[in-house]
Amino acid sequence: MQRNPHNNRGPIAIIACDAGKPFAERLVKNLDELLKSGQEQPAAPVETFGLVKSREESFPNTEIMPTIDESIRGCDLYIVQDCENKVQKKSVDQQLRALKTMIDAAWRADAHYITAVIPYFPYSRQDRAQGREPITASMVSREIEDAGARHVMTLDVHNEAIAGFFRRATFENLRASIALMPYIKDTIGEDDLVVVSPDAGGTRRAEYYAKHLHTPLGIIHKSRDYSCGAIESMVLLEPPSGVNNKKVLLIDDMIATAGTLQKAVELLRNHGAKDISFACSLPLFTKPAIKRIEEAVVAGQLNRVISTDAVFHGGDAFKTAHPWYHEVSVAPLFAEAIYRMNKNRSISELLSFSHYKKPA
Repeated sequence: MQRNPHNNRGPIAIIACDAGKPFAERLVKNLDELLKSGQEQPAAPVETFGLVKSREESFPNTEIMPTIDESIRGCDLYIVQDCENKVQKKSVDQQLRALKTMIDAAWRADAHYITAVIPYFPYSRQDRAQGREPITASMVSREIEDAGARHVMTLDVHNEAIAGFFRRATFENLRASIALMPYIKDTIGEDDLVVVSPDAGGTRRAEYYAKHLHTPLGIIHKSRDYSCGAIESMVLLEPPSGVNNKKVLLIDDMIATAGTLQKAVELLRNHGAKDISFACSLPLFTKPAIKRIEEAVVAGQLNRVISTDAVFHGGDAFKTAHPWYHEVSVAPLFAEAIYRMNKNRSISELLSFSHYKKPA
């Protein structure tokens, strides 16, 4: 941990649940560089910053027991968890339980301030009730809070109103756009580019990208059969310049089963789009997403998917096996947010595209 006796939040410490370790290791590397660059004539050599040693034991009946192997008393503690980790082969519920039990262990170990770092907020799509349904996002918020978290940090939560589900803990929703847009500019370019929202609900997000990429905006209107969730029809509302012979960037908050993506790229090709990319913050890739994406790529309908490392799929091995997948790290963004929080500085600048600097 990084000692900072002049900060009333305590020294920074990072713990990762097993599923959160791939992201936490990248976060720690970036945070270590920030902490070293921010030292003002340290009285003693600065230790190399690393993860607090911990273990996560799973019993045969699937119960989970975490153990923290170092003192965290008085620390400004950040617990990292990836509830959608695809390599762990555990359910979202198991990963969520691992997070809550780690928070409880940290609270009992007398950490001064506990922040749950959850790039994908579990159950975020269950944010409202239609009929006799639970609002599970509200339940999850209370459970994380009741376990002992005083702050929650996430990435592009599905509905910003989820912040209102917390009664005591504060909620920080970081934006992937400031990491994705520079990559999009370098990879696709802004010439002859049209940004398209795959549904009306994502118009505000797509409009933000179109504004900063200086492109026209299109919207796909889709109708669903809510008895089964299937998409009944999709209609493209083109900008005046159209999409014929243009590059198109579809932008959304996540890819789940890729059903919308598959139909959207087919629709755009039928309207003459020559190069189609899909970008999102959270690559969930729920089955059968990979199969559908591969089919769209092989059919020449989709050129690439651009997303972040908020969900772990296997690292370089996954990217090698799926060359259409382009990954941009948001670990530098989370590292700087943690650094600023510990220093009691504003992190609102991190929500601004103008602030972002490409990592070396």
